[in-house]
Amino acid sequence: MKGPLFYSKILLFGEYGIIKDSKGLSIPYNFFKGALKTGEHLSEGAKKSNEGLVKFALYLEKMQEDGSVTFDMAAMKEDIANGMYFDSSIPQGYGIGSSGALVAAFYDKYAQNKITVLENLTREKLLRLKEIFGKMESFFHGKSSGLDPLNSYLSLPILINSKDNIESTSLPSQNKAGKGAVFLLDSGMTGETAPMVQLFMEKMKQEGFRNVIKEKFIKHTDACVEHFLNGDMKSLFGHVKQLSHVVLDHFKPMIPKQFHSLWKKGIETNDYYLKLCGSGGGGYILGFTEDIDKARKALNGHKLEVVYNF
Repeated sequence: MKGPLFYSKILLFGEYGIIKDSKGLSIPYNFFKGALKTGEHLSEGAKKSNEGLVKFALYLEKMQEDGSVTFDMAAMKEDIANGMYFDSSIPQGYGIGSSGALVAAFYDKYAQNKITVLENLTREKLLRLKEIFGKMESFFHGKSSGLDPLNSYLSLPILINSKDNIESTSLPSQNKAGKGAVFLLDSGMTGETAPMVQLFMEKMKQEGFRNVIKEKFIKHTDACVEHFLNGDMKSLFGHVKQLSHVVLDHFKPMIPKQFHSLWKKGIETNDYYLKLCGSGGGGYILGFTEDIDKARKALNGHKLEVVYNF
């Protein structure tokens, strides 16, 4: 048995901001993917995944008591007892939705009366899915917005206007020959979501930090989303630079130490700008550049994955 594939995602804009109602833009990233599989002779990794699914199933059984969703628990438990595991190439702790893909796969396979991609996805349906996914994904790292699984499940770019207003959207078409690029930079270490979000919430108790979030972080994030979707790359880069600056000044703990100087160098030279990908603390860092060759040269020795060309 091998289930359908579910892809990783990249939150291009909106990390931390969407907790405080900024705009956000999340896109599927098909380079990494996962699927539910069953096998007789499981590798160590598959065994570990299977053991994890036993606990996840118990959590889902309890979760469905609130009536928001019902699962075919008998089939789920039988499949897990037969050695089902989640076979995934999505690195964990990298900010690209490893648990989101698993949640999407489980909903797709076991939810009863499920909302499907084929029907008319009204705002109500998207919000209902997001809410269900948020509850399901909370099993993995405390509080979840439900956006990662939503992205993985629909495999569509999602525009977050506010907490209660989300829609699927389309991106400007890529220019494969273009020099401009959005890329992923591998920090070489994993990050933990829960402690980073906790740290952010602690900082939000300070009035100064709250003002920075409102007046700078959210302002530039919203502008980035608008300019990106409108294909106005010139304006986009002005705001990405500001955003990179705000993160370097106020989100230092979320940036792995060895990247502080690279971050600063990008802002000073304008060869590239870096921003957080997910909650930070490790995993991938997102980069934006108007000239990918320049960025590669400046970031020599680091692994870059281009995710979007313009």
